[in-house]
Amino acid sequence: MRNFSYYNPTRILFGAGQIAGLAQQIPAGSRVLVTHGGGSILQNGVWQEVEQALAAYRVTRFAGIEANPQYSTLLRAAELARRTGCDFILAVGGGSVIDGSKFIAAVLAYPGEPFDLLCGTPIRRALPLGCVATLAASGSECNPHGVLGHADLQARLAFSSPCLYPRFAILDPCTTFSLPPRQIGNGVVASFVHTLEQYLSFPANTPLQDRQAEGLLLTLLEEGPKAVANPLDYASRANLMWCASQARSGLLACGSAQDDSLGLLGRQLSLLYHLDHAQSLALLLPALLGEYRAECLAKQLQYAERVWGLRHGGPEQRIAAAIRATEGFFRRMGVATRLSAHGLDAEAIPEVLAQLQRRDGLEQPPIDLEACERILLRAL
Repeated sequence: MRNFSYYNPTRILFGAGQIAGLAQQIPAGSRVLVTHGGGSILQNGVWQEVEQALAAYRVTRFAGIEANPQYSTLLRAAELARRTGCDFILAVGGGSVIDGSKFIAAVLAYPGEPFDLLCGTPIRRALPLGCVATLAASGSECNPHGVLGHADLQARLAFSSPCLYPRFAILDPCTTFSLPPRQIGNGVVASFVHTLEQYLSFPANTPLQDRQAEGLLLTLLEEGPKAVANPLDYASRANLMWCASQARSGLLACGSAQDDSLGLLGRQLSLLYHLDHAQSLALLLPALLGEYRAECLAKQLQYAERVWGLRHGGPEQRIAAAIRATEGFFRRMGVATRLSAHGLDAEAIPEVLAQLQRRDGLEQPPIDLEACERILLRAL
């Protein structure tokens, strides 16, 4: 196991009715910028709960953070916060809203050009941030990372800083009841893939982290279909929400080497073809497993045995069966596993590779373009 430093300061308030306790988490007298996406929180009752809980605060609301949050939109939110004197940010929504709110918090505490924060300038300060998560998928509610889109550059850019951990995260499974089946399936698949990204890393002798990851994967396999079949099943929605948070809390990655090539390649697919984050991950993961089966032979065999119960046959046979089982689960969740299912063919591959080359050093580390081409060909 490698040396590591682990710290997660986010306070989790989990369960039904927790939004009512918002006032206990935000300092008295704060001027709160509430950020959200579209109008769903106005229709499903979540905004009414938030508004009631914040009755004693001066609140400014900014709506319209996109599913892939845009740099220009986030700058408008930051300007609104400055004009109204906001000193606390409350993100109400899924991972995109929370990611975008993290960047707003960083911009409001930075005296220079906001774009600097996406080009290597360390984020050393940020306004305090809390969140009410309404979608179980990215785990952004309890980690310091974010991704945003920049339309002028045709890029999706990642950023991170310990300053961007939310002070608290309210996880009420009831807020997810109104999600359509597509978003339920996306959330399950995203959580599954984020767990596998850390689990199927290079061997590092981390048996505890391996079994934590396997517990998450097995829970997702059990609870995902239940939530799709019965969206109002509180127990399954609660389990999925907790899985999503744990998958990206940083705990699974302790002591092991990580590779962000899947996330980086997925961001380009999402950008170019307007795919949901989970859709791009579901397309790429099976192909990536096939591409790197030799390098990760022992770990993929472990995955085949412990998660899918595949103990018979040769190594190649078991790994191939595990990849097929993974694809089958994604499809059961309503998420396609082939580029062709989205109307894309081999002609899309040069465009994706060109997009990766256009990054111009904005994202690190560099990615192996030849490997990416092979992965995309497998994903057709």
